[in-house]
Amino acid sequence: MTLLSTLREDLRNARLHDPAARGDVENALVYSGLHAVWSYRLAHRMWAVPALRGAARILSQLTRLLTGIEIHPGATIGRRFFIDHGMGVVIGETTEIGDDVMLYHGVTLGGRSLEHGKRHPTIGDRVTVGAGAKVLGPVRIGDDSAVGANSVVTHDVPAESIATGIPAVIRPRSEKQREPLVDPTCYIDPAMYI
Repeated sequence: MTLLSTLREDLRNARLHDPAARGDVENALVYSGLHAVWSYRLAHRMWAVPALRGAARILSQLTRLLTGIEIHPGATIGRRFFIDHGMGVVIGETTEIGDDVMLYHGVTLGGRSLEHGKRHPTIGDRVTVGAGAKVLGPVRIGDDSAVGANSVVTHDVPAESIATGIPAVIRPRSEKQREPLVDPTCYIDPAMYI
């Protein structure tokens, strides 16, 4: 994808995920989640060049200072990723995020150990993670799943499931919860408010 088509896709995605979104120009200027994702994309490209890794970390920390969202440039993030409100979001270095994922403010995708290697979560496609949720360690959140607000997840979550509570209890989604609310490429799950 070209840079311009990626920006357009991100702006369209913001409109689909946020009913308060009024227009592309305003969204491009004021949505800290978009700013953080756009900065991450640049930092991630820099991270791929060993000589630029220091500069990539500096860019990610400047973005954190400006947006309150910390995304390590080593993380891998798919298309149409959206962070609503954003303040306090932390995404660790070995995190992998699929397509059409939505995070709310205060989400941590973090590690549980100081060992080298894969130590952060893998988030599947079309996953929603509610405000304040913590997904810790090299766990996998399956496609079409949701993590409820303020939940703490330390074990794998199968596809089409909902994880809520501390520690998170996992249950399958009902048929009603599987129906897309807006658009099949952008799933917003009402169960995350439970």
